[in-house]
Amino acid sequence: MERAKTLQPDEQRVADMFAIAQHRDQAALARLFDHYVPRVRSFCLAAQPGSNIMADDIAQEVMIRIWNKAHTYKPEAASLNTWVFTLARNARIDYLRKNSRHQSDIDPEYLWRNVVDENADPFKDAQQKRDQERIQQGLDKLPSDQKQVLAKVYLEGKTHKEAAEELSLPLGTIKSRVRLALHKLTIYVKR
Repeated sequence: MERAKTLQPDEQRVADMFAIAQHRDQAALARLFDHYVPRVRSFCLAAQPGSNIMADDIAQEVMIRIWNKAHTYKPEAASLNTWVFTLARNARIDYLRKNSRHQSDIDPEYLWRNVVDENADPFKDAQQKRDQERIQQGLDKLPSDQKQVLAKVYLEGKTHKEAAEELSLPLGTIKSRVRLALHKLTIYVKR
């Protein structure tokens, strides 16, 4: 009889993620729930002390996103903790946007400045920094109308329709500017 291999806690959580992705394993979700919900709640409460309802809502949303997006997790791209807390960060931002009465003076980016990726790769980091510099240079070369549309769609998370309404432009113009700007950026970045 072959003995089952005992997994380390981090390995078990990754295995649970794959069990959710491949088999919709509810027991695996329960284990991830027990591990991550208190941590996600703490993350939310650190940003806004006393916001227990918000923390509960965001923790629930993160678990729903884990269930629905488990198949998108790629361990070679980021550790599971990094992936889950990226979901938490995005869920918190979405929550604050949706419930704007909970305004915060805290910049969500500030919360992530000191987070260290457990799977840091200096070569990958150098490549990413070079890519960021090239993209920024490419953005600087774009006409202001194309930069404005890209900012609405990619930085503010607006749909093309929302951007068209805010800028009082036809939807087709927004789509054309986005397409043209992305094409130009591709050319600038490849140089």
